[in-house]
Formats: sequence, structure tokens, C-alpha cells
Amino acid sequence: MGSKEKSSVKKRNCRDVPKGCLAIKVGQGGEEELQRFVVPVIYFNHPLFLQLLKEAEEEYGFDQKGTITIPCHVEEFRNRDGK
Repeated sequence: MGSKEKSSVKKRNCRDVPKGCLAIKVGQGGEEELQRFVVPVIYFNHPLFLQLLKEAEEEYGFDQKGTITIPCHVEEFRNRDGK
């Protein structure tokens, strides 16, 4: 993929994230394919989401490039509800 194509993909991805939201990747790396989620930024203050961010920091450090990756099984991420 050329740099012009990469630029076009980045612009398209930015446009499909509504204002007040952030795109993240979720998955357990080699065990499952990463999936992209668009999350309202207000969720980042929720205790469950803060725990996921802490796990991401422990797994990847603060030096992630690009989209934040959350090391969590996709189904677990979808079903987390505080129980």
C-alpha cells in the first residue's frame, strides 16, 4: 500500500469516529483477531474502563503507537457490565 493510499485510509477512519468518541482495538493478540470499537470518551472515566486501560498499560506500556489496544477478549469486552 502506497503512502497516498495509507493517508486516504487514515482520513476515512478519522471521519467515521463521531465527535466525543475514540476508536480503540480490543483483542488478545495472537489468540484472536483485534476488533475495532468506537467508544464515547465519557466511558474512559468509568471504573471498569479504567481497569481495562490499566491492563493495557501493564501489557503494552505507555508507548503505544496509533490506536489504543485493550488486551481483553472481544466477547468479554462486549459483555462487561460490572458484574
